[in-house]
Amino acid sequence: MKKDFVYLASASPRRSELLRQIGVRFEVLPAAIPEDQAAGEAPEAYVTRLAVAKAAAVWATLPPATQRPVLAADTAVVLDDRVLGKPADAAEAAAMLEQLSGRAHRVLTAIALKAGEAEAETRLCESEVRFRATTAAERRAYCATGEPLDKAG
Repeated sequence: MKKDFVYLASASPRRSELLRQIGVRFEVLPAAIPEDQAAGEAPEAYVTRLAVAKAAAVWATLPPATQRPVLAADTAVVLDDRVLGKPADAAEAAAMLEQLSGRAHRVLTAIALKAGEAEAETRLCESEVRFRATTAAERRAYCATGEPLDKAG
């Protein structure tokens, strides 16, 4: 039996690194759930719903003998109450960066911890990010690295 161990319902290298930094033992079991925002759904409700759904989806796959807490999270970049998702390509990434340039936006992260048949425990964190003004050349150069393609907003 593994003590002090969680399943991480995410394939995100950034989430794995955060757990490693704080010494949490974990195994990655990504959740495959639809991540579409419902019509009229507030960004805070959206990220919380996704985190809970990811935790529940992974929990449901665990045989009773291997059940350990499942940690899930979802993050959204919100500009003018609009969720900016992961860009489909470099052109869409550049367009998002142009929208963010010189403005403040919100970053919402919801976490869910499921450790039994009860509802998952959740927390929501909101940060305000002030984005400096960028030039078209800076945005193109950054997008050419491919780095913005696996990140929301």
